[in-house]
Amino acid sequence: MTGKVYLVGAGPGDAKLITIKGMECIKKADVLVYDRLASPRLLKWMPPGGEKIYVGKLPDRHTMKQEEINQLLVDLALQGKTVVRLKGGDPTIFGRVGEEAELLRRNGISYEIVPGITSAISVPAYAGIPVTHRDYASSLSIITGHESPDKLDRSIHWDKVTNATGTLVFLMGVAKIGYISDNLIKHGRSPETPVALVRWGTRAEQETLIGTLADIEEKVKAANFGSPAVIVVGDVVKQREELKWAEELPLFGKRILVTRARSQASELVERIEDLGGEPYEFPVIEMVMPQSEEKREAIASALSKLPEYDWVFFTSVNGVEFFFRHLAELKADIRGLSGARIAAIGPATAAALAERGIIAEELPARFQAEGLIEAYGSELLPGQKVLLPRGDLARNWLPQKLEELGLSVTEIDTYETVVTGEDDIELLKLLEEGRIHAVTFTSSSTVKYLLEILKRMGLQDPLPLLEKVQIACIGPLTEQTAVEAGLKPGLLAAEATIDSLVRELCRWNEQTR
Repeated sequence: MTGKVYLVGAGPGDAKLITIKGMECIKKADVLVYDRLASPRLLKWMPPGGEKIYVGKLPDRHTMKQEEINQLLVDLALQGKTVVRLKGGDPTIFGRVGEEAELLRRNGISYEIVPGITSAISVPAYAGIPVTHRDYASSLSIITGHESPDKLDRSIHWDKVTNATGTLVFLMGVAKIGYISDNLIKHGRSPETPVALVRWGTRAEQETLIGTLADIEEKVKAANFGSPAVIVVGDVVKQREELKWAEELPLFGKRILVTRARSQASELVERIEDLGGEPYEFPVIEMVMPQSEEKREAIASALSKLPEYDWVFFTSVNGVEFFFRHLAELKADIRGLSGARIAAIGPATAAALAERGIIAEELPARFQAEGLIEAYGSELLPGQKVLLPRGDLARNWLPQKLEELGLSVTEIDTYETVVTGEDDIELLKLLEEGRIHAVTFTSSSTVKYLLEILKRMGLQDPLPLLEKVQIACIGPLTEQTAVEAGLKPGLLAAEATIDSLVRELCRWNEQTR
């Protein structure tokens, strides 16, 4: 059976600027054929085991010729696969989608064109430049700037284009900026016409250069301003100083690696995005139900004795979540704990309990095990029974301290932390190119497993690659693990919360601007 090809516009770079339909196509793809202008984050929406094929073009070379890409789509579809051809921006604007669709049709292959947000409009918008404005421009032209000068002269009627519309947007024209400027001046545009070049718009590397037709080439050379960039010519550029907004966000310009488990990462990812940063999700751990029969029997035994406990200490959100999973699986009744006092470490753990109708005891001042002892030391009496549901990598400090005080402690590993199975070549590229600016660690296990996975991906020693990356830790124990691993943490959250971690990132970015 012949497959189907979706020709999808990925938008300008910010992963959230893809359309809902484009995202849905990726989620059902067997094969994803993509180029360098598509956000690497989009690749993570593919189903597990999906094939990724990079066919992107670089300024100095073509990884794969367009004719080869066209044939590749045909060949994959003839194998019965659902194929997504992910193209930067909108596929119909200088995206050569017509050539790809034409060959698909000739081979009897079903396809759909899924429009995307074009960089011609979105990239200037992220630089604070609306391409039309009531006072400056009521019309717009989008022009290719990628061709050689002789081809540009054949494809562009300079005498007509120069003054055809108020705003001119050139795509892929940085290398020809001098030729473009000269021709616009030659055919009637004032040398003082404002010009903006916006490089890597909507991404962490976004950079804007402002000039005029008369001096923009000189400024491009002086700044070594390279592609990919959108060129905006016209009076709308004057709006930038008043309307620029992206650069003013607290985390603008920073790509931040998030190593939390995917099930937990959403809050941190959303906060980074809301503050103008670019999160890069790379979950290095995953929490799973215990696998061994011995552990499951221990959990069943502990939960069959709920009325006997005087205390239940929850030390993490995961501990809460998996505890209730086991209750449901074993059909145990939470009302069995009606005589127990329930305490939580940290506001997030307390909130997880509150969502399930349980109000925890007063929170300790410190969001770690030591805080529990400080808060309840005088009330922890010899002979009392404590249930301690937590993960398999939890520290031994708390149960040992409780036993020293004469309490009877029942520990159960309600979940296990395992290393994720996915490698990420895109992450290696970003690290090697210095395009990851910070990495967040929210537990000791995220430190340990990030380094382990980087080694698995072929780095004999990953530490040098992380030397220029800001290391941000959520608490002192995580920081200690990072130091012991050879890393040099520079940021430590004042409180062991996501809010506190994000505040530290914002403070750091403000200092480095």
